[in-house]
Amino acid sequence: MNQKSLVKKFNKLNQKIMTKKFTQEEVSRIIEMAWEDRTPFDAILMQFGLKEQEVITLMRTEMKASSFKMWRARVQGRKTKHSKSRSETVDRFKCTRQGNINNNKISKR
Repeated sequence: MNQKSLVKKFNKLNQKIMTKKFTQEEVSRIIEMAWEDRTPFDAILMQFGLKEQEVITLMRTEMKASSFKMWRARVQGRKTKHSKSRSETVDRFKCTRQGNINNNKISKR
């Protein structure tokens, strides 16, 4: 794909996300879920109706470029982010030892 078609695709996805009108708390929760290792993209799809590519676009628009690159490097190829690649013994979205993070305040500093 050339750069022009990538920009067009990005703009189309961005428009689709912006029409869903998420509150700041919902955007914060989506970002939090995307950062969690054990939360698959399917969980985000079930709760917020965003597909994996839409989550990527949302992360790109809401995060600093360096943070987005770090997140993408972390998520790519990670089996736990894709339900079909996960072990069948894992049936939860959240680690049992994980505490609550409210409104994603840590990542907004």
